Amino acid sequence: MLVGVRCGVIQGVVSGLGAAASTAMGAGGGPSTAEGADAATPFAGMFQAMVEQTSALDAQASRAVTGLLSGQGVDIHDAMIATEKADMEFELALQVRNKAVGAYQQMMGMQF
Repeated sequence: MLVGVRCGVIQGVVSGLGAAASTAMGAGGGPSTAEGADAATPFAGMFQAMVEQTSALDAQASRAVTGLLSGQGVDIHDAMIATEKADMEFELALQVRNKAVGAYQQMMGMQF
């Protein structure tokens, strides 16, 4: 489905943000000790879990729609609920990404 493609885009952005943050921290922009790296891990782990959950809901929605179209006994309301869950989860992940990118851009624009 289209949500799977969008999850790949989000994963690419997460990787880019992680690389940019590592570069900024290593260049004196922040803590480069193991303690500083541990502080950044919970958000990355949370965001990775969100992307994985979004992907799982997309796969579940795809199976429900395929089951509905092939006549495997899936009710239309079950397929619609699964599709809406996947869409809402994607929209949440997208908004979290947008906020993270905005915060990153705001921090990069600060002058010390």
